[in-house]
Amino acid sequence: WRLYEEALGELRTRAVQRHVMTRDEFDGVMADRRVVKYVAEDDAGTPAGLATLTDDLAAVPLISPDYFAHRWPEWYAQRRIWYAGFVAVDRAARAAQVFPEFVAALSRLPAGRGGIVAMDFCREREATDRMPAAIGWLVAQQVPGARGERLDEQSYWAYEFPAST
Repeated sequence: WRLYEEALGELRTRAVQRHVMTRDEFDGVMADRRVVKYVAEDDAGTPAGLATLTDDLAAVPLISPDYFAHRWPEWYAQRRIWYAGFVAVDRAARAAQVFPEFVAALSRLPAGRGGIVAMDFCREREATDRMPAAIGWLVAQQVPGARGERLDEQSYWAYEFPAST
């Protein structure tokens, strides 16, 4: 929980849609057998990274399994669509190999069977960290011919009304 919170907690105030689980939700995902957990440890055995992946899209809150079933019906029926719920890497480990190792790990199943891994990014992570581009580059290094595409986009708008004078 500490690693997850430190890596992603700032998104509570930087993204309109909630991108950070509550402690109860986090504990539920960690206990859910439908979700594969990847854990990286530093030399002292302290968690340095955590990522999740599932081919049971019903295990992922806030996505529509119907979207994937409609767009890729054959792959959906064959459970060749995976969703990466999150990748959380300790700040000190970000410069190390933990993040590229997670991208490689999350690529193995679809690379071996054919299929897709979907994930979401808030605008903050896309603009500041260039996460889709970085992951796309790493995936291309792992699996020649792999490509990424934006599946959907949602924007949030606010209309401010001045106080009456």
